[in-house]
Amino acid sequence: MARQRGTTRGRNGRWATIFAHAALVIFSAYILLPLLWVLRTSFVPETRAYSSLLFPAFTFGNYLRLFEAHDFGRTYLNSFLAAGGSTVFGVPLAALTGYAFARYRTGGQTTRFMVLATQMLPPVALVLPIFTIFRAVGLTNSVLGIGLAYVGLNLPFMSWILMGFFEGVPVELEWAGMVDGATRWVAFWRVVVPVAAPGIAAAAVLGFILAWNEFLFALILSGPTSATIPVTLAGLQSQNGVLIAEISAGVILGVLPLVVASRFIQRYLVRGLTFGAVK
Repeated sequence: MARQRGTTRGRNGRWATIFAHAALVIFSAYILLPLLWVLRTSFVPETRAYSSLLFPAFTFGNYLRLFEAHDFGRTYLNSFLAAGGSTVFGVPLAALTGYAFARYRTGGQTTRFMVLATQMLPPVALVLPIFTIFRAVGLTNSVLGIGLAYVGLNLPFMSWILMGFFEGVPVELEWAGMVDGATRWVAFWRVVVPVAAPGIAAAAVLGFILAWNEFLFALILSGPTSATIPVTLAGLQSQNGVLIAEISAGVILGVLPLVVASRFIQRYLVRGLTFGAVK
């Protein structure tokens, strides 16, 4: 009887494992198939893009036309400068803000909520006042203006994330550094920042992704020479309709840096997102 029960449990365990793996395969296919179809469309001529065949033809022409006819190289550079610059300038400011909230309780709970509440506003409520201000100071149609807008847009989000990370750093580490003669500022940079480096890396990656994919602010603030990837792809239309094959090629090129970056920093990103989860 005991052996029969063990056999039944073993079979049930195997079936449970099979169903679990099948569910994971189905979910992965649900996530990956749209991207794989975009990849397929990027290598298909425009006239055959809507064909139901897997590969009715194969060409690199869509990628070549992006760079030759639509100056996609400049667009790529604009996106890197805007997203990368906003991350480089935004992360130190977010770190200082998050540290002030975590250690000094600056402004109390009200200020914390106000910082987070700015993320609840619809972007269209912010983009028009920002456009008016930037036009007055000559920052429209410039990558610098787009980058500054991204800094202000992502700063509350990154500050709130880093606040949680700094709260997970034991304050005793700072006290130990100050006992050895370090000032509060030195203890922050030499003790707290290295310990919270995975969290800072995670905030930087998420901030870069948000800036890289942002569309509305780039659409309003950019011009012909400062358009980013989302804006350029949105403008790929002709008198015959949307250039779906070229858009697919642009989507693949736009996703590629994020995939490559996530592959190299995956370890730090996972550590950062789970930082302080177990104490």
